[in-house]
Amino acid sequence: MPEVRRAVCPGSYDPPTVGHLDVIARTATLFDEVFVAILVNPRKEGLFSVDERVAMLTEITADLPGVRVESFQGLVVDYCRERGAQAMVKGLRGATDYDYELPMAHMNRHLTGVETLFLPGAPGQVYVSSSLVKEVARGGGDVTAFLPPSVHTRLLDRLA
Repeated sequence: MPEVRRAVCPGSYDPPTVGHLDVIARTATLFDEVFVAILVNPRKEGLFSVDERVAMLTEITADLPGVRVESFQGLVVDYCRERGAQAMVKGLRGATDYDYELPMAHMNRHLTGVETLFLPGAPGQVYVSSSLVKEVARGGGDVTAFLPPSVHTRLLDRLA
């Protein structure tokens, strides 16, 4: 019986963008099970609570087979090990992301043997980040193209 291929897509997802959704959807085509893992960081207050982010991601990934959304505390490699994941998948927007992620990928592999796979951001989305989307929305800019519709509605409601 072949081994179930599992991956983890970790992040803060505050809020989840179309770029996040693209990486999750592409990961779902490569693995049997995908865990979208939202880091709980008690030292960092997000615009949306962890429960709200879980709800948003659960809603926007509902049509993707094998995708589950959870939150976690601690090291992502421990979360990967607990879920039996062979890989962690990260989206890269550019060289700055790569320079930041590569040392962590080496450390994670050293600690647990979990591989990190990098997916390049989709054309037209590589400049999109949750932080930038929130900043533009706070300033009254139109961020419709960067968020799934239900997330966009929640963001506008939160900022109103």
